[in-house]
Order: sequence, then structure tokens, then C-alpha cells
Amino acid sequence: MSVLARTIDVTRRYGGVLALDRVSLEIRAGELVGLLGPNGAGKSTLINLFVGLRRPTSGTVELLGGSPSDPLVRRGIGVTPQETGLPEALRVGEVVGFVTSHYPKARPKGELLERFGLADLDRRQIGGLSGGQKRRLAVALAFAGEPRLVFLDEPTTGLDVEARRTLWDGIRAFHEDGGTVLLTSHYLEEIEALAQRVIVVAQGRVLADDTVRAVRDMVGVQRVSLTAAALPELPGVLSSERDGERTHLMTADADHLVVALVSSGTPFTGLEIRPTSLEEAFLHLTAPEPVTA
Repeated sequence: MSVLARTIDVTRRYGGVLALDRVSLEIRAGELVGLLGPNGAGKSTLINLFVGLRRPTSGTVELLGGSPSDPLVRRGIGVTPQETGLPEALRVGEVVGFVTSHYPKARPKGELLERFGLADLDRRQIGGLSGGQKRRLAVALAFAGEPRLVFLDEPTTGLDVEARRTLWDGIRAFHEDGGTVLLTSHYLEEIEALAQRVIVVAQGRVLADDTVRAVRDMVGVQRVSLTAAALPELPGVLSSERDGERTHLMTADADHLVVALVSSGTPFTGLEIRPTSLEEAFLHLTAPEPVTA
């Protein structure tokens, strides 16, 4: 697959703050990539470098075979930043028409609005939209110019479940048509549902870059869930969480833990063992290292 965007040993500083630290990665054609990291990890900085809103302090950023600072190169991408401002007095259809007029090839307005669940809002003024409707429109505009590559920074923030699913369908449809997507999200189930590849960043560095399954498996832990009135001290428990009558135990050796549980004679029901979730793997990977004396 051809490389549509890449960073080569990129560092970005804001004064004394190191936002990205010698980051090298590639986004290849046809990929749907999830970019994960805690607040301040460098996710938005990375997207801003790719789309030409920032320049690296050192290193190289390439976009569609050229430079992100070239307006002609940027015609081939679509972007939805974390925050967008749309003219309140204009109608939805007018905003879409204005944006699409800047591209030599654009997606038909009706098709674009339909894909993102906005067809019935064509004549509505922006000022009369809900926050969720404005967010859906902002995401739809990223796809207006038939882009090869789309960057979505927290695209579903503030949306209810139904609206989020509608956007997921629109993103999936673009990807299935051969489009490439890089998105960030605080909803890890969103990344798990959409992405084929996951990049985890923290403190400005890439901690993991692989498939969703491989990133989950990196931490080498399993989740053991059961219902019990009380539990004895069990070997290999990395963490535990109580959820109503259910207890969830994280362990690197589920077999050993279950043998010890049975041997203890503790009554329990509803035993369930499953691999760690992407959220659990993310928290493990990005957890601060303990300070040693």
C-alpha cells in the first residue's frame, strides 16, 4: 500500500513543552487508523502537523507525496478539528455548497447530507442546530471534497449514541469505498469498533502501533469476572474492581488464579474469562511508571 502521510523523526516543542519526541510513523492508503493517548499526549499536535497548521521543530512531515504547507496538496485531505466554528446565519445547505465550491471534484450535497444523517436539515440555519447536529455537519464537511485522506480529531464528542452510530456508518462507508482515515477519540469502544490499526502515544512518543488485537495482547493480561460474596487473597491479581455483585480481576495467569480460587473452597457463580479490552490495554500502556526511591 502506498504511503499517504508520514512523519520522520519529528519533534515539536511549544516553548519549554515537548509535545512530540522524535516520532516516526506512516499512514498507508486504505487504512482506518485510531490514534489514542491521554490528554496532552501529542495527538492533536500530530494531526496539526499533518494538515499544515503547525510545522515541526525538527524532522520531516510528508503529505500525499508533498508538503503539508502546499495548498494544492491539502486539497486531497479532509479535516475535522476538535473545535469548529460555523457561520450561525447560514443554512446547512449553503455551508456545504460553499465548502464544496473550493474543490475541483466534490461529493454531491444531497449524498453527503444523507450519509451523515443531515438530509432533513438542508434548510436549517446553523444557529438553530443543536450541538450534536453542528458536530455532525463539521464531520460531514471533511468528506466534501472527495478526499483521499481524512483526519478526524474527536469526531463524536458530545453526540448521543444514535448520532454517534450514524457517524460511524458514514466513516465506514468512506473507508469501504477506498478512503483512508486517521481519527482520535476518547471513546475507546469507538476505536475498537472502527479501527484496524491503533497507534498509542503518551508523553509525545509512540508506545504501540499495531492491530487492535495485537495492542490488546501486548499487555499480556486477562480479565476474570465472577459473582461472590467475598474473595480470599488470590495469587497474581494485578487489580480488582467491584461492580454491583460482580468482581473483576485482572491477572497475567487466569488458569493459576482460577485453580487457587477453586482450591480455596470459596463459593462463586458466573465465572467468565476474557482477553483484556482495548481500554484496559490502553490504561496499562499509558500508566505512569512508579517512582522508585
